[in-house]
Amino acid sequence: MIKAGIIGATGYAGGELVRILMGHKDVEVKWYGSRSYIDQKYAAVYQNLFQIVEGVCKDDNMEELANQVDVIFTATPQGYCASLLKEEILSKVKIIDLSADFRIKDQKVYEEWYKIEHKSPQFLPEAVYGLCEINREKIKGARILANPGCYPTCSILSIYPLAREGLIDMNTLIIDAKSGTSGAGRGAKVDNLYCEVNENIKAYGVASHRHTPEIEEQLSYAAGCPVVLNFTPHLVPMNRGILVTAYASLKEVKKPDGSLGLPDAAMIRAAYDKYYQDEKFVRVLPEGVCPETKWVEGSNFVDVNVKVDPRTKRVIMMGAMDNLVKGAAGTGSAEYESDVWAGGVRGPGSCADVPVRDGGFPADFDRPAADCIASPGFAR
Repeated sequence: MIKAGIIGATGYAGGELVRILMGHKDVEVKWYGSRSYIDQKYAAVYQNLFQIVEGVCKDDNMEELANQVDVIFTATPQGYCASLLKEEILSKVKIIDLSADFRIKDQKVYEEWYKIEHKSPQFLPEAVYGLCEINREKIKGARILANPGCYPTCSILSIYPLAREGLIDMNTLIIDAKSGTSGAGRGAKVDNLYCEVNENIKAYGVASHRHTPEIEEQLSYAAGCPVVLNFTPHLVPMNRGILVTAYASLKEVKKPDGSLGLPDAAMIRAAYDKYYQDEKFVRVLPEGVCPETKWVEGSNFVDVNVKVDPRTKRVIMMGAMDNLVKGAAGTGSAEYESDVWAGGVRGPGSCADVPVRDGGFPADFDRPAADCIASPGFAR
């Protein structure tokens, strides 16, 4: 039995972690950390878990928690995990951090975009970016896993095959993204009030959103060259979900017949099949089908598709996912599945080798139990 602790368990991402881990027969959640609800029953915060979760909320004492569990999930604001992390803690447990503290390798870039000092830069070199589809082997031996951001997860997976294969001009890349309001977290904010969000859509963080350098860094690794791009997110009046539409100019390449020219639709499609045909959580949709957020709600799936526009010599890359599951808690759970359940306790393999049932969760998950646990804050 894997013992897990969650710091920040009463936020939206933390609540999704509880829901997912409660459905796994080999996991026991030992610690529900929440500074706002210390000594209160967890089910009193999320009534959908009444008679399912009996634990009470505890503080955020990471040192004490490290003595009781095998893995610690930190679903906390930026800067918090880095301020608590010590070598003594890492010698006892694995850390899966859902904040941005260890996603960006360059300390100066992190501090420039997040406007805070990084409190434990000594751990940045060893931290692994926890996107299973890209870094599965590195994840298996990592002590610190940096859970990818929601927008970066959907953006990177939508674009990665074409960046990796060199089929697009990375200097022309533009990403348009839309997210439900849960992406802003559970804290009260005027901009997220019902009257502000309902019947409204708006761009925000234009040319300044903090996920930009994370996307650029990971796509730079994929493309093998520095990437600078335009990323514009939008807030839409729905609870959860992310839709990404990205655009780039096609790049002249050597075609299968040996001639030089722009890649055609078959070459583009083949790139997605090459990288995702064995990925259980990335679904490449049939030709002509555009991803929709409703199709991935509450699941760990990312639906992607692509369309070549011969008229403009550009390609449109599309992706949809649940920002709280694949964009946060689901990826964190898959990281540990890859590292421990599949790679250690449960025998050789990786999270891609775990049989998957409906809903995008491994077959080891107790499906009836998971179904009866509605997503915290959002009845399904």
